[in-house]
Amino acid sequence: MTTIAKPKAGLEDTVATSSAICYLDGDRGVLAYCGYDIHELARHATFEEVCYLLWHRRLPTRAELGDLQSQLVAGRALPEGLLRVMRALPAGDSMDQLRTLTSVLSHYDPDAGDNSPDANYRKAVRLTAQLGSLVATMGRVNGGGGPIQPDPVLGHAANFLYMLTGERPSALATRAFDVALILHADHELNASTFAARVIAATLSDIHSATVGAIGALKGPLHGGANSEVMRLLLEIGKEAAPEKADEVIRAKLGRKEKIPGFGHRVYHTEDPRATHLRQMSKDLGERTGETVWFSLSQRIEALVQSEKKLNPNVDFYSASTYYALGVPIDLFTPIFAVSRVSGWTAHVLEQFSNNRLIRPRADYIGPEYPQRYIPLEAR
Repeated sequence: MTTIAKPKAGLEDTVATSSAICYLDGDRGVLAYCGYDIHELARHATFEEVCYLLWHRRLPTRAELGDLQSQLVAGRALPEGLLRVMRALPAGDSMDQLRTLTSVLSHYDPDAGDNSPDANYRKAVRLTAQLGSLVATMGRVNGGGGPIQPDPVLGHAANFLYMLTGERPSALATRAFDVALILHADHELNASTFAARVIAATLSDIHSATVGAIGALKGPLHGGANSEVMRLLLEIGKEAAPEKADEVIRAKLGRKEKIPGFGHRVYHTEDPRATHLRQMSKDLGERTGETVWFSLSQRIEALVQSEKKLNPNVDFYSASTYYALGVPIDLFTPIFAVSRVSGWTAHVLEQFSNNRLIRPRADYIGPEYPQRYIPLEAR
């Protein structure tokens, strides 16, 4: 039998491909897109600039950024047929809705039958524009409201909040959401991105790869922790004494339950994205006059670090940040996709550019070979 090197569980630390998109150093807490540190991008860039960076490996000029912004504006409107499907879907999980409706988008894409590099780039831009509109409209329709048409004057972050709430967001809310989108845009070969690349490697289309990525993101071990964090905060309650948070967390730890929003497979220090989200949660809480969720989060963070030596990840403070922005809890994970579609499509375009079918091997641990077939009557 052929001898194959034994893999680590979950392919941990296994290098599966080469990529020029995202650099991670878990020991030093470094996350960089195409060489640009995430702290630098979060302080100075816009989500649109980051999209261009991921797709082109460099930051845009003013003219290039303006062109991309125009393309995003042109791509944001949702087909009427998709809105009919949205209204016809039974009530259910928001990620199930997003998965189905993203697939529906492929039927309305003008480049659907074209798999050329230029057409795939146009589809990447269009998908990024559409997923923002799609998730915001899902929130409106699920809440009993009607769709709001995108405003061509607003940027990607502001437009999402406007289409969701019907109100033009403040500068602070817009910047907070813009930074959240930047922080979630890519993260190397996470589960959903790897799923997208595997699908793309078969030379399937970019919509199919995105739908597969959404399916992977739905899993609670990948994208669902931020909503669980907010449910934990609500379980403790904003009227509760601070000591109740300690009681709830210690009880969960005593039952060997995982505390959502802590720990990471890559980072052995603080998740660099959590640094910015912590500050945004604080700033938004102060703006709205409801600082209790940030205060509770801080208390939980201190206790988990003391008891388990675990740091918060990107999901922990994104929960109270989104809640302060008026985002419904069931949209927290779909919003992850609103940002990460930029990274998914960047990886798909990179896979297409130098493709080889992804076909790993398995370490066989079944019955010894060869087994002899025993006739049915003799078993």
